[in-house]
Amino acid sequence: MGIKSFIGARRNKNSTDDNIPLKVSDYMTRHLITFKPDQTIESVMQTLIKHRISGGPVVNEKNELIGIISEGDCIKQISESRYYNMPMQDKTIEKHMVADVETIDGNMNIFDAANKFLNAKRRRFPIVENGKLVGQISQKDVLKAAMKLKGQNWWK
Repeated sequence: MGIKSFIGARRNKNSTDDNIPLKVSDYMTRHLITFKPDQTIESVMQTLIKHRISGGPVVNEKNELIGIISEGDCIKQISESRYYNMPMQDKTIEKHMVADVETIDGNMNIFDAANKFLNAKRRRFPIVENGKLVGQISQKDVLKAAMKLKGQNWWK
């Protein structure tokens, strides 16, 4: 009886594995719905509902990232306005957005980005190049990348 190898099929060293897109920039969303700091909470809520998104980046007139606004930020404002019996119509998002935004590099490996999502407990990370917002990677984008890459060695 011969020896059976459980290593699996061996690949040729000249395979196309070097061309596999593994960077965040290969999977990030480039066409974003963004918000301005002077928008009202209500207009942001309408946009979130209309586009079925959970939040988005807040940019200034130069397309520089200045914050992130989320459903949670809006819900917090709803709760506070009801508690203090204050109208929400004229409240802008500038004071209610998260201004200390963590970003990631578009050249980061998609697997490192997945790990960063786990550690940071965030749903999205903006990508900034030369001070300008160029895209965003979400947990769903990482899942899509995993499905595209599932035929590669790491998933078999």
